[in-house]
Amino acid sequence: MDFVVLPDSPAAPTAAEPLTRAADVRVVHHASGRPWLVGRWADEELTLVSTGARRLAVLGRSTVDRHRVERALVQARSLSQLDDVARSLPGCFHLVASFDGWTRAQGSLSTARQIFYADAGGITVAADGPRRLAQWASTLRGDDGTPAVDQDLLALRLLTPVPPWPLSLRPVWSGVSALGVGCRLELDPDGGAREVRWWRPPEPDVPTEQVAERIREALLAGVGARTGATVSADLSGGMDSTSLCFLADAAGADLVTHHWKPEDRANDDTEWAERAARQLPAARHRVGADRNGPTWYETTATADSGHEEGPLPWARNRAHMRRLLSTMAADGSRCHLLGIGGDELFGVLPTALWSLVRDHPLGSLSRIHRFRVLNRWTLTSTVRGLADRTSFAAWLRSTADRLTEPAPGPGDALLGWGWEPRLPPWATVEAVDAVRRLLRETAEREHPDPHHRDRAQHQMVDIVVQSGTAMRQLDAAFAHLGVACEAPFLDDRVVEAALSVRIEDRLVSGDFKPMLRRAVRGIVPEEILARRSKGEFSAEAFQGMRRNRGDLLALCDDLRLSRLGLVDPDALRTALLGPKSQSRQLVPYENTLACESWLRSVAAPASGVASLAGENP
Repeated sequence: MDFVVLPDSPAAPTAAEPLTRAADVRVVHHASGRPWLVGRWADEELTLVSTGARRLAVLGRSTVDRHRVERALVQARSLSQLDDVARSLPGCFHLVASFDGWTRAQGSLSTARQIFYADAGGITVAADGPRRLAQWASTLRGDDGTPAVDQDLLALRLLTPVPPWPLSLRPVWSGVSALGVGCRLELDPDGGAREVRWWRPPEPDVPTEQVAERIREALLAGVGARTGATVSADLSGGMDSTSLCFLADAAGADLVTHHWKPEDRANDDTEWAERAARQLPAARHRVGADRNGPTWYETTATADSGHEEGPLPWARNRAHMRRLLSTMAADGSRCHLLGIGGDELFGVLPTALWSLVRDHPLGSLSRIHRFRVLNRWTLTSTVRGLADRTSFAAWLRSTADRLTEPAPGPGDALLGWGWEPRLPPWATVEAVDAVRRLLRETAEREHPDPHHRDRAQHQMVDIVVQSGTAMRQLDAAFAHLGVACEAPFLDDRVVEAALSVRIEDRLVSGDFKPMLRRAVRGIVPEEILARRSKGEFSAEAFQGMRRNRGDLLALCDDLRLSRLGLVDPDALRTALLGPKSQSRQLVPYENTLACESWLRSVAAPASGVASLAGENP
């Protein structure tokens, strides 16, 4: 699906004209007759509700009560009164409204569906992807139509593990903005635009049984919105993906599961996946165990499309995902469910202890001690982290001073506002200066607020957004295979419900993901819910690095990142040849490989809106 959103402006028809030249382009109009939505989508991907001069479009996977939406459109006196519609729909989708000359556009809270916008010929236009928007806007401004890459923001993508909020949202394409989390974009009849915050994270104060029921209902509705045809799903053996398989089965889906056997024999994922498969007799089960198949860190990933947005997170196992989705497509699947979001929403973040000690100073001491011993944190770092009261803006600025310091070790309790980002040792001085400048300017000029005043709530939203961004890009990268990648745990309704869980209810001694377990009890068999272990994939990382080291070294002979002055190829080559005893030492390579692979792919022709303007896909 590719689409653009135009304001109900006299300038819109001229702006849209280059997009409508291709015969297979679809157009939905404002009541005025001016173009509103232009792009390509399947019939089942668009639900359109109209009443008088007002209309609302839901693009994506959801179930819409038409009568309820019609009533909301009739009764609403402003765009803001459509918030209740946005809060009520299950699934993952874009919501776009045409309302008395005004236009509203938004994606999902996780950004798995995102809105980008730019100035195009004097009016603001929006789209579901940034590169095609940048190209189109450049053409309308009278430029040569070649979108430019912001090299400073590309340098930011070298950070390990991820760039911090809010810089993580910024597209690498110049002239394009991404809509903020929990915001809607409003386009006025003159083509002007503004971002309006319509959603904020809930307080974590809902009783256990009540919130478990909310999560259950949201998951059932979200998975149900995706099960109209053959659906495939990961069956890793872990609680998250396994729960989705049982939810899809309960929804009556024609289900195909896929399990990839881990390299490490100590990883018991396969044992648990087999137990689950026996409890899903109506599903078709596929198992992959080709030792000569795709591995992590394969450099052939540049042959894929998916260069629309920027460097692909999780690029390390891109080749594996390509094979998986090709296999699922051959089985008739058009939608593949992934358990992404389960760890983020139902696992325990270290910052939960920071939050707990403020709500229950004395009652939290035993839990803090238990977590410190379990994670082998030093007493000094634990006490320092729990006592820290640094504001978010101050924390963001301070990260600029630590970019080249050694990464935190296993004994460090990370209780700040986010992960401690570091640039790899092969980043050039120019790259370090660029990233440092971006961090300081953002902190000092924008004084950004966190998602929530509580660190645990902020970090949960931040990680959900990171996962949503990765899912969005993953789906775009493999769209040509005909199978959509979907993560029901990242649906708005699920995210909202999970964020309302009390901190103390997340920290149940001896219980793994207690709230998810409560929510799916009765759908997922007790035998499966009894699992307490979790798979670990260091073996895949070391195998991939060992098998692909030669290709990775060959990249150093002509690094695109080196041409831009961002990476020292000799330093990268030396690091690749050096010994590594822990899998965390491999993490810094992932973002560098993603950036390099992306730079090698951006010269390939873009699909979607770019082709609407007359280019070949």
